[in-house]
Amino acid sequence: MAQTYLTTEELSQRIKYDVRTIRERLKDSVLLEGIHYLRPFGGRKILFIWERIEQDMAKAATASLHLQ
Repeated sequence: MAQTYLTTEELSQRIKYDVRTIRERLKDSVLLEGIHYLRPFGGRKILFIWERIEQDMAKAATASLHLQ
């Protein structure tokens, strides 16, 4: 299965969250290294895995519908 890798800026455009919010509030609390993002070649650059993020957003949306 091919995966779509996004920079923080590209992810920001897709999910309509500010880049700073992604870096400071979502990364490492909601978006986890090894699941939602990776650091290619052990570097500083972060690439987010779109399909995993999209899947977890859909799960969260479904769960909140069931709580209502």
